[in-house]
Order: sequence, then structure tokens, then C-alpha cells
Amino acid sequence: MFGSRTRRAPRGLIGPRHAGHRVAAEGLGALALPVGDDGVVIGDDAEGNPRIVGFHRSTPYDVLLIGGLWTAQVLALRAAGTGARVAVETGRAQAWTTLAHAAGAGLECVTLHDVGRVPPMGATVGSPVVVVRDCGMRPPRGRVVSSPWQSVLTLLPYLSPVAPRLMRAATLVGVQRVSPQEAEQIGRILGLARAEYEALPTLADGVTLWCAGRERHWVMTGATDAETGLLGVARRMD
Repeated sequence: MFGSRTRRAPRGLIGPRHAGHRVAAEGLGALALPVGDDGVVIGDDAEGNPRIVGFHRSTPYDVLLIGGLWTAQVLALRAAGTGARVAVETGRAQAWTTLAHAAGAGLECVTLHDVGRVPPMGATVGSPVVVVRDCGMRPPRGRVVSSPWQSVLTLLPYLSPVAPRLMRAATLVGVQRVSPQEAEQIGRILGLARAEYEALPTLADGVTLWCAGRERHWVMTGATDAETGLLGVARRMD
């Protein structure tokens, strides 16, 4: 049996009465909200649009950067800012110490490890990991590899004998200023147009050509005031 409810007079003050809000059909576009991928802002493209790399993925993700330490450190800082634990595998810990101490406001969100000594990080969807490999021209095959929720960013200062293998294996490749000879070789491996690889030796500091499959984007990484105070201005040479 269903009970009945007696209608009662409303209590309290009655607010103002409004007609429904209406928008003309041609004005609906103004209500659109920009929605993009979650990830790390790596800079602005040639049109001034922000470009984002999603390091936190449910599948293995390998990134190769042929460029300078400054750009790799900016990416590491920003990855930590998205909540990732960043493990830096490096033979020059002194170059990373200040960053590691400054990141996370005292929390150990950036940890430094000798080459070949990165422990299992236990990455999960709630605790993603980015491993930055700063191991020189010939990084050894690491024990820690990309896996679900654990991406690997490998930094090469210049083209080296292991670079072709790393470029072919990476999902995303970034190339900063290189010599004309290196640019031509990179162009062959990545299938760049002639105008693209001929531009590589002329790039300004902070500019990177990012390649994912057949997709290409020229990106300028500009530092925030805090990043400049910690890392200095953009530079290709270390």
C-alpha cells in the first residue's frame, strides 16, 4: 500500500522568480570548454598552442630526447608536479642534486640513482613513475624498463651508435639542435622531410622537434620564473 503525502504551504522566504536562461543557437560555441589530454606541458607549438605529453599510461611508454640537460630537467620537474615519482638514473648526480632537493617541497618525489642501480619502483595507476635515464652517449640496457604506469625518458646529448636503436624503439622522439651530419642521419631514421631535418642545425635553445610516428611538432619550451630560478635559462649545451 502506498502512503499519501499532504501538501503543505512553503516555509521561509520565497526568492525571486526568473524565466529560464536561454542562449541563441549561434551562441552555443561560446559555451564550449577546452578539454585536452592530461600530462606534462612541454611547451608551445608554432601556433602558440600548448603541447602536452601524457607520461602516465596503462601501457609502456618510451621517450627519447636528443638534446640538452636543461630540457630533460624541466620535463622531470613538470612530471613531478603532476604527481609522478621521478627516478633519475645518472652518472652526474651533482647536476641533479639541486633539482631533487627543490622538487616536492621536501618530499622525495625525485630520487637519484647510479647508472644501473634503479630499484623496482612499484608503479601503479595511483602512483605513476617516470624514469629519466641520463647515462651519457651509450646508456646501457637498463634493468628498469617502461611498463604500465612507468614511462622512461632517455636523454642523449648527441647522436651516438645506440641512437638508431633507441629512436626506432621509442614512441616519442625529441630532437634539439644537432650538426648537419647528425640531422641528415636522424632524418633518414625518422623519415623527416628535407626541410625538417635541414632546420635541425639552426634551432634556437629550448626548441625541440617532437616526432611520434608521422606526427611532427616544433615546440618551444619556455621556463616559468621558478624553473628559471632553479635551472637557469634554456640552453642546448651543458
